[in-house]
Amino acid sequence: MLEIKNLKIHFPVTRGLFRRSVGYVHAVDGVSLKIESGRTLGLVGESGCGKTTLGRSITGLYKPTEGKVIFKGKNIFEANRKELWKIRRDLQMIFQDPFESLNPRQTIDNILEEPFIIHNAGAAAQRREKVKDVLRKVGMPQSSLPRFPHEFSGGQRQRIGIARAIALKPKMIVCDEPVSALDVSIQSQILNLLLTLQQEMNLTYLFISHDLAVVRHISDNIGVMYLGKIVEYCDADELYNNGLHPYTKALISAIPVPNPDVIRKKQLLQGEAPSPIDPPSGCRFHTRCPKAGDICKKKEPELLNLKTTGINGPHFVACHLAGE
Repeated sequence: MLEIKNLKIHFPVTRGLFRRSVGYVHAVDGVSLKIESGRTLGLVGESGCGKTTLGRSITGLYKPTEGKVIFKGKNIFEANRKELWKIRRDLQMIFQDPFESLNPRQTIDNILEEPFIIHNAGAAAQRREKVKDVLRKVGMPQSSLPRFPHEFSGGQRQRIGIARAIALKPKMIVCDEPVSALDVSIQSQILNLLLTLQQEMNLTYLFISHDLAVVRHISDNIGVMYLGKIVEYCDADELYNNGLHPYTKALISAIPVPNPDVIRKKQLLQGEAPSPIDPPSGCRFHTRCPKAGDICKKKEPELLNLKTTGINGPHFVACHLAGE
């Protein structure tokens, strides 16, 4: 469904009266991934690692410095305006904050009718019926239509955001931390709704989150991102049972265990993540890695498939010491 090839997104840092460029933020720095049709790729990592930038670039909201995003065989950054208009019908996005992503001046029926108007999908009467149908799919009553976004709870607003994303029956949806702003009890409802819609509509998801427990529940494969790069990528169960990168191990060790009798030894990382404006040489994680050696400081590791450890398909790791 989607293939990312060596994607780089660098934002210029400007200073002075004439706003001259003095450097670049390496938000995404050479990411390559594939997402198969009807499956979910989870993308995890701490704040500032480039997850959201990657997700927004896939939908064409950010232009890349280098690389390709190939959706259904077409590089979206080479598409003309008419082709991009068609691509966006099949490639939608759910945003993190439903209150910020919904127009507070529009009623719900206007918000949900807008995609059909933009893409000339039916007459007015047909659009109204489609709006009612899409609202029913996300579990919201039709009495919601004349109301405004501020009249709903956070979970209800996110359901409306999901309804807008699926209105045109897309092939793929980028989910940018869709449950992080919600209560834990509501998170499970939204996750189950996304899984149900995936089965009914054969949707493909890129699910972005900083919560590994949430990602495991919904994802088929997981990519771990650190400072603009993918450091590990494999099957979801394989990652949890046999994570190899030190950063992945630290993330997994931080997941709360819902059993007071079980004590998990946490692997605490020292220091803060380096600045993406001036990333470290060699392995970008070596400044916080407890096992880093000289080679880690000098040579950047490649993302290699360690087939001997992959029990559920390929297991890619970017670490000089992963095979030891």
